[in-house]
Amino acid sequence: MATIDSKIPEGPLAEKWTNYKAHQKLVNPANKRRLDIIVVGTGLAGGSAAATLGELGFNVLNFCIQDSPRRAHSIAAQGGINAAKNYQNDGDSVYRLFYDTIKGGDYRAREANVYRLAEVSNNIIDQCVAQGVPFAREYGGQLANRSFGGAQVSRTFYAKGQTGQQLLLGAYAALNRQVKKGTVKQYTRYEMLDLVIIDGRARGIIARNLVTGEIERFAAHAVVIATGGYGNVYFLSTNAMASNGSVAVQCYHKGAYFANPAYAQIHPTCIPVHGEFQSKLTLMSESLRNDGRIWVPKKKEDAAAIRAGKLKPTDIKEEDRDYYLERRYPAFGNLVPRDVASRAAKERCDAGYGVSPSGYAVYLDFKESIERLGKQAIQGLDHHEIEKLGGEAAAIQKKGKEAVASRYGNLFQMYEKIVDQNPYETPMMIYPASHYTMGGIWVDYELMTSIPGLFAIGEANFSDHGANRLGASALMQGLADGYFVLPYTIQNYLSDQIQVPRFSTDLPEFVEAEKAVKARIARLMNIKGKRSVDSIHKELGHIMVEYVGMGRNKAGLETALKKIDEVKKEFYTNVRIPGEANTLNVELEKALRVEDFLEIGKLMALDALNREESCGGHFREEYQTEDGEAKRDDEHFMYVSCWKYQGEDKKPELLKEELKYEAIKVQQRNYKK
Repeated sequence: MATIDSKIPEGPLAEKWTNYKAHQKLVNPANKRRLDIIVVGTGLAGGSAAATLGELGFNVLNFCIQDSPRRAHSIAAQGGINAAKNYQNDGDSVYRLFYDTIKGGDYRAREANVYRLAEVSNNIIDQCVAQGVPFAREYGGQLANRSFGGAQVSRTFYAKGQTGQQLLLGAYAALNRQVKKGTVKQYTRYEMLDLVIIDGRARGIIARNLVTGEIERFAAHAVVIATGGYGNVYFLSTNAMASNGSVAVQCYHKGAYFANPAYAQIHPTCIPVHGEFQSKLTLMSESLRNDGRIWVPKKKEDAAAIRAGKLKPTDIKEEDRDYYLERRYPAFGNLVPRDVASRAAKERCDAGYGVSPSGYAVYLDFKESIERLGKQAIQGLDHHEIEKLGGEAAAIQKKGKEAVASRYGNLFQMYEKIVDQNPYETPMMIYPASHYTMGGIWVDYELMTSIPGLFAIGEANFSDHGANRLGASALMQGLADGYFVLPYTIQNYLSDQIQVPRFSTDLPEFVEAEKAVKARIARLMNIKGKRSVDSIHKELGHIMVEYVGMGRNKAGLETALKKIDEVKKEFYTNVRIPGEANTLNVELEKALRVEDFLEIGKLMALDALNREESCGGHFREEYQTEDGEAKRDDEHFMYVSCWKYQGEDKKPELLKEELKYEAIKVQQRNYKK
């Protein structure tokens, strides 16, 4: 069995990163110019990494699946980014951010990596402010904070409800500067289709020009993967339509371990499914849970009447509303972690209290916040000003809505455009949906995979979130990896590569890799079946939601494995890809990704079946506490599942990285007190 070496530095936890940087090997400026690095992806992780490596002097080849780095899915992030600045003076610290992240991940993350993440979080805010990111500010000019799930402090920095967009624009500006300087060469509308390995090291990629259909070869001294997660395996998710897990599968096939594939996050606040013809779902930011209260009717007959259209939510009296998160988790209320909130919503809907026509939705209500914020706002108004606003009651409503709009206005506007209901007047309807994947390519402390020279950053790797990611931590990890971690650790690897000449793409390894990619494409194009790619993807998604979703069990997971094999057979015998391969062909792009989703889905079910415990987003119904919470088995499953590819249709080998906690006492998560 292969040995898992995570390369965690020696010494006290709080000093590991400092000691690592003090003793790591470096590459001097003149030698950096002799080294090429491929960065695949231009989101927050890829964009920040490419910009920073270019600034350091490396030659960077940066690949973007979209027509502009600005269209990376990072742009969709709404609520904020965590950092341990403690501007609110409410007791926050690097250690508390570290602890909350470990606890939120249900004690299934690597301690050293998470502490480093918390440690560099403050640097991210300084970097982004220097770039001009327009974070919200208090009246006196200090950066503002709000709360997110799984924390009892306010540490989330935000730019209204479009934080991801503003952070991405900052990274994009830094990236463009390097493109103009010539240190970064940008390849837009290219999709990586294979990894090239020479003498055991990652030395390049095969990519398809999505506009011309041409297959091209690219060589480098190291390859960085920043291609996001695989949440679209569920078909309906909050991810962008082009988001996929294909690069992870390509690396997995070449020897990179796939870690914890079962750990998928179902976000609790999404606009519910509206029909059979939807192609994606829309996220409603977790930040809304700062001021919104989640509830369902206490009486089943009221819920049934709402579903039938006989009652409106505003008809339900306050005493007949069940604010179930506040009832179950008084210490954290509506700001419990996402996995807890999602399962609680599912439980209420399964019990018959759902409020949408399908029965699968709960309410997110801002009535109390509008009144509270409105009363605060009119405190400084005199009698005449209040009368101009229509009296005290009208003034409270007007000012309260203005206060809510200043915090979440774009989110409310988005909701109204999609649902055609005014969320200022009637509660939002929300329900959990696939959003993020904590699993991904295994990396060590240096963010290098089990393939020397291949690095994975951001959501593409597994390293920081354990079995459940806390809200506002994805942006933190992506920018931490790209700006402040990888630029150090990749030098430790490249320091002995300065005498290695640049690689010719005519080498046999490149020829063979390109040949394999073309053969794969030809195989799919020659099926010439009757079913669309989307119809097969949707069928896979239904299986994943039903059997590998929020609730899982042994029988269901075994069923999923059989059904995925059936869908795979249908795909290879009956999929239809119109058009030609040697030109723009969106259906071919989708087919290549769905082929990989079939493998990811099976790997997720296999990993979930193997992990006979409940932890974070992985909830095995057989393993729960008396009050329905996740029940871990630390004696047998305190490890990272590392799956090693053994060949097509062969069961992968399971390797284990044991998790050891030195600075934290491992205990049952409790968000009730």
